[in-house]
Amino acid sequence: MLDSAGDLRDIGEPEIDGAFLASGGVARVRDALERGALPLIDAEGLRIGAPIARPGKIVCIGLNYSDHAAESGQAAPDEPVVFMKAANTMIGPNDEVLVPRGSVKTDWEVELAIVIGQEARYLGSREEALAVIAGYAISNDVSERAFQFERGGQWDKGKSCETFNPLGPWLVTADEVGDPQDLPLRLWVNGEQRQDGNTKNMIFDVAEIVRYLSQFMVLEPGDVINTGTPAGVALGMPEQPYLRAGDVMELEIGGLGRQRQTVGQA
Repeated sequence: MLDSAGDLRDIGEPEIDGAFLASGGVARVRDALERGALPLIDAEGLRIGAPIARPGKIVCIGLNYSDHAAESGQAAPDEPVVFMKAANTMIGPNDEVLVPRGSVKTDWEVELAIVIGQEARYLGSREEALAVIAGYAISNDVSERAFQFERGGQWDKGKSCETFNPLGPWLVTADEVGDPQDLPLRLWVNGEQRQDGNTKNMIFDVAEIVRYLSQFMVLEPGDVINTGTPAGVALGMPEQPYLRAGDVMELEIGGLGRQRQTVGQA
């Protein structure tokens, strides 16, 4: 973890996963940090992994920014568009993203990710929804558009290819983030800015997404929810400059850090 001075600390736990969150892991780490019990780590040469280990599920919300719905040629939804993404798509924030075999339409999507910290079912209010959130992270909801739209209408096929969900670098706790509806999101490809949005423009905000999902499924500690992307994806551009091996994606969300991925070929 990063402390207030920007130094990397060993939290003394094997990994951050659902069991860690459910057992009060965040509070334990915070207490240890206040006591000065977390040793410094030399980060030189270390790989940064995803900040959540083995999520039970990755739930995604589609078309959640009106400008992205418009560039996709679809109407803004009356209810959240929900689909699932295979949990084993998750990789570290700077790991290589692979264009699948046979793909010609691999796309990028910068998104705010919610990490659930408590079991939740049938939540009755926005306040209850916000209370079960452990924190937030940057997510790149990489998508293969031909698989998504042209191969039988199942979005999961275009979302679940290996390496298709870089997450991190940090899990920032909900109290540190403050208002999740005022965070700038940006993405660049090969140094050219492609996306520039803000979470204030979500159609369905963070509290409503969590409340809504809990009516249909049990949310568990460690689950990840991708909340949608603003305009600027390759799908919506006239030239449709989809990703190719050698491309470099860079993503950032205010207060949550920055990602960088080089694209390879599966």
